[in-house]
Amino acid sequence: MITAPWPGDVAKAGLVGSRLSALIGYQKGACHMSYSCIERFLDDVLNLKLSRGHLVKVVQKMSAALADGHEELRAILPKQPMLNIDGTGHPENGKHFNVWDFHAPGQEGFTFFHIDPSKSADILKQFLGETFAGVVGCDYAGEYRRFHRETDATLQFCWAHLIRDVKFLTTLSDPATCRFGEKVLDRFKALFRLRHRRGTASPKRWQREVARVRQEIVQIVGPAPSRAEAQNLAKRFRDHGPYYFTFLERPGVEPTNNGMERQFRPVIIDRKIMHGTRGEPGRRWSERIWTALATCAQRGRSAFDYLSRAIDAYLHGQAGPSLFAMPP
Repeated sequence: MITAPWPGDVAKAGLVGSRLSALIGYQKGACHMSYSCIERFLDDVLNLKLSRGHLVKVVQKMSAALADGHEELRAILPKQPMLNIDGTGHPENGKHFNVWDFHAPGQEGFTFFHIDPSKSADILKQFLGETFAGVVGCDYAGEYRRFHRETDATLQFCWAHLIRDVKFLTTLSDPATCRFGEKVLDRFKALFRLRHRRGTASPKRWQREVARVRQEIVQIVGPAPSRAEAQNLAKRFRDHGPYYFTFLERPGVEPTNNGMERQFRPVIIDRKIMHGTRGEPGRRWSERIWTALATCAQRGRSAFDYLSRAIDAYLHGQAGPSLFAMPP
């Protein structure tokens, strides 16, 4: 009897090959299925009996297969001209972690997720460095203001958050504050009407009109009523007013974080169904699969195809496929 060793990729794959591994990874990540649910699906639909323990091992292999693509995006974050950034909570064994989302907009962009116990500006400096030359689109949270203060990065504060805060002023019982909020909202509407008319007038005329409306906003917000909510808005403009208008000066900069916040929907669904993670392997799997799924969707590519190529490369001992160089 003549025997030969198993091919390396077959031995590494074990009972589950690349296509089935990609399917299990897709079910776990994109479909938010529990291990028990995947186990029942494989048994009922494919007549394939795999234990929950073996499914865990398959997902761990998929996580390792996605590591190269995830690290590739991490390395190019500091080079992006525009990044929308936000965070959301993430539970793990009763502890509170934070999911950071770095979103380079556009069909040729990408979305990168990272789970960390910290919600401070130190994470921003860790991933973007202290000489980031692009624009950070964000809300008015303290970690972004500290990042700006310590690095002098250019910011674009989210107008969706700002408009929500001003609309709240119009609901208050104080007549002066209510009128103040209505005046500010009226000038906001004028500014965005001008933005949508960009290109219909000469650049010089458009810039003059924008400068006029912008100055009107500053003049209205400055002498705010004495109510604390109105004074907070006035202080916000005194301290960081120019960083609400970056989108008027830098092409490609969006005035809101809405595009980035849509990337959080699958993450929040995952959190509600799976109730977070149980340790570092789960964290790494979650941030890698979320990154791959969001970037594939952003670029109009098949996520299952990317997962298949990633696990196939891993089983053959090759570098994982690129997420950034993946054609849109």
